[in-house]
Amino acid sequence: MTNSFDLDCIEMYVETLDVTQGVWCEQYGFQQVAEGGSAEAGFRSAVLRRGGMTLVLTEAASPDHPAAGYVKAHGGDGVVDIALRTPDVRQAYESVVAAGGTGLVEPWEPEQEGIACVAKVSGFGDVVHTLVQREGTAAPIPAGHRPTAPAAAPAAGDFEVFAADHFAVIVAEGGLDETVEYYGRAFGFAEIFAERIVVGAQAMLSKVVQSPSGTVTFTIIAPDPDAANGQINDFLAGHGGPGVQHVALAVDDIVRAVTTLAGNDVEFLSTPDAYYTRLPERVAPPRHTVPRLRELNVLVDEDHGGQLFQIFTRSIHPRRTLFFEVIERQGARTFGSSNIKALYEAVEGERVASP
Repeated sequence: MTNSFDLDCIEMYVETLDVTQGVWCEQYGFQQVAEGGSAEAGFRSAVLRRGGMTLVLTEAASPDHPAAGYVKAHGGDGVVDIALRTPDVRQAYESVVAAGGTGLVEPWEPEQEGIACVAKVSGFGDVVHTLVQREGTAAPIPAGHRPTAPAAAPAAGDFEVFAADHFAVIVAEGGLDETVEYYGRAFGFAEIFAERIVVGAQAMLSKVVQSPSGTVTFTIIAPDPDAANGQINDFLAGHGGPGVQHVALAVDDIVRAVTTLAGNDVEFLSTPDAYYTRLPERVAPPRHTVPRLRELNVLVDEDHGGQLFQIFTRSIHPRRTLFFEVIERQGARTFGSSNIKALYEAVEGERVASP
C-alpha cells in the first residue's frame, strides 16, 4: 500500500501570540477556532482558519519550551511544522523511518474526537511533519487543542482562500538533490519542475516536489555555487540554516484579495512601471486588466496550462527571512520564475534610462 499525504495544518512558533494572531485575524481575515496549552504546559497556542487553510500559532510560556529556543535562534516567527494527513499513520511512520527519516514521536492515539492516530517525523532543517490520521470531521482541530466558542468573523473581503498553494523551502548549498530525494523516498513526492534562475550575477537552483494528491508542494531552492552570493545566501545566514522562506496562499480572485488585504494594512512589494509596459510582449491578455494589475503591483506569468497572478508581502520579520505570497492560478502549474527575470530587466531598463 502506497502512503498518501494531504496538507492538514501549518504550525508557526511566534514571539508574541497576541500580536501575530491579530495580524492574521484583523488583516488576513482568519478566525480562531481552537486553543491549546497553559502556563503549566509551558506554551499557549491559537488555531486559526480561513477557507481551506488552518494555521496554528504557538508561543512559549516557559523558557524550556522549544518555541522559546526557536524564536531566539531564528530571530522571530517561523514555520516549524507542516502537518500531513494520511489514512494510516502507523504505516506512514514506519515507511518514513525506513526510508531514512527520523522518528521524533512514535504513533499514539490521542483522546480527541476525530483523531485516530498521530506521530511526528523529520522534514528539513528544524521543520518537522506531524502525521495525522483523521476520522472524517468536516472542520478538523489539531491534536492537543480544544475548540473555542465561535467569535465574530472579521471583515474578510469578497474572496476565498483555498489552501497553501506551496511552500518555498531554502536549503544550503549542495542540499537540493538530497532534499528532493528524501521526499521522494520517504513520502512518495514526485519532482515536477526544475530550473536554474539567473538574476544578474546571482543564480539559484530550484526543484519542485509534490505529493501524489497534488495538495502539498515544496519549491526547494538552493544557492548556485558558481554564482555570486545573493538573496538565498542571505536567507541561510539570517535564518541560521534551511527553512521556509514563504508560504503562498491560494485565492480565487487576486484583485479582490489584494484590494482587501491592502485596505487592511498588509504591505506588498512594489513593481516598476516598466514591468507592465513590457507585459504584453510575453503574456497573452490576462484575465485581469493591466491597469488594475499595475495599480495593485500584481505580477503575471504564463505557461502551457494557463496563467498565474502573484504578489509578495513585505516582510515584517526582524531578519526579513519570512514573508507570504498571494497567488491565483488560472490553469498555470509553474511558479512564476519568469517574473524574477522580467522584474530584473524592468529595473535595469529604468536604471539605464535614468539621467
